[in-house]
Amino acid sequence: MGEVEVASRGGAGHTHVPARQALGRHHVRLRAAAGRGRYVTYQWTRPYLHGTGCEVRTTGGQMSLSLEQGANAATVAAVAFRKELPERAVVIAYATAIQESHLRNLAGGDRDSVGMFQQRPSQGWGTPEQLRDPVVATSKFFDGLVQVKDYLDKDLHIAAQEVQRSADGALYAQHEPEGELLAAAFTGREPATARCWFPPDERTPPRRAEAVREMRRRSAAG
Repeated sequence: MGEVEVASRGGAGHTHVPARQALGRHHVRLRAAAGRGRYVTYQWTRPYLHGTGCEVRTTGGQMSLSLEQGANAATVAAVAFRKELPERAVVIAYATAIQESHLRNLAGGDRDSVGMFQQRPSQGWGTPEQLRDPVVATSKFFDGLVQVKDYLDKDLHIAAQEVQRSADGALYAQHEPEGELLAAAFTGREPATARCWFPPDERTPPRRAEAVREMRRRSAAG
């Protein structure tokens, strides 16, 4: 089969080896590279093979969400966009909702608290039915936030507490990094950093018209 010339390991020159041996080394390298490629592909697609969920990956870090949490996070950003609010307002809303409900639309809570922000009908936030609607609840939170003087310059937990009037407003501060991560993704400042998935074998009927109506409702929240 002949010989081929290959570079020596130390870079001191070249040496001649049998062609079969050289090709064998080349095939080993190719197999190793292919193996690494398959592993990277598996790591990227692995979540899609197991259940449902969402994932956010930004320059600030990574965060896993359920489908409900992902939908609620998108709602917060959509309502803020409609109200032309800055990203800082979105961060405050996320940190508040994470502390109050883990970004879930809860049917109940402490005393008469309901919804994603655990707002209380007895304190004038609205009816239970209204506050269980993530769009309405988010809109009402932002309406309260913009009434806080200089809220953009305040510490997050102080601004949030002036809206929520909770038992311990200091707890909102711990979720500021998560709020910043979600805001970067869902406001679009860092595009294509949020993804959600369903099992590949799950089939559902098309709901395009319903999705369009819901998107318009969220973006129209004022």
